[in-house]
Amino acid sequence: MNETGKKEADSSAADNSAGLEAVIGYRFANRPLLDEALTHRSFANEARGQGVADNERLEFFGDAVLGFCVGKLLLDRYPGRREGVLARMKAALVGEELLAELAATIGLGRFLRLGRGEERSGGRERKSLLANAYEALLAAVYLDGGLEPVERLVREAFGPRLADVASGVAGRDFKTEFQEYVQTLYGAPPVYILTATDGPPHERRFTVKAFVGNEPVGEGQGRSKKEAEQAAARAGLELLATSRRTAAE
Repeated sequence: MNETGKKEADSSAADNSAGLEAVIGYRFANRPLLDEALTHRSFANEARGQGVADNERLEFFGDAVLGFCVGKLLLDRYPGRREGVLARMKAALVGEELLAELAATIGLGRFLRLGRGEERSGGRERKSLLANAYEALLAAVYLDGGLEPVERLVREAFGPRLADVASGVAGRDFKTEFQEYVQTLYGAPPVYILTATDGPPHERRFTVKAFVGNEPVGEGQGRSKKEAEQAAARAGLELLATSRRTAAE
């Protein structure tokens, strides 16, 4: 990217970031922080040598900021819940699927700075990219304005979803359910095998298969092995339950 292209990109980024500020109801004192949160590695690579920073360091910090704020929100709303239940609720709330959904709700994809190849390949709708950018955005808000505006954003985004999680719709521990189900039916627990690890270090995608005996019964993906195992257990539960209903008919 030449100097003219960089100036045009910077101008476009300023317009984008102003639009996003209106959406989230927060105005940055340090605007470059927001621009950094919106910059994907592909854009920074094309602007190499121009001093453009991507959002990976903010994503790293944003994961911690989000975990803290969601944890505090759960403690405040559910003071009587035990640690294990709160941990499952938190895991359901900070997973890639929900983060990508929240990012889409505020139209985050249209504000991102992407490289040409990432743009052509549909990066603005890619779940992993949106989830990472959402975390980077929260980090930028925290670094610019402190904890209060981040807690407000988290309350507004996650608060309406707490009831479903608390009732078990999104917060079920599928691994525990699957183990109990399989143990009852077959007398032995399921086995999880990691079958693939894809993506760069900051966007790892794990694929896990669940086996009952030697038979694969479910496959799942996630940003961590635990998340992938939960997804595989859920798929296994659905398959075995369907099979038993069919056999009973």
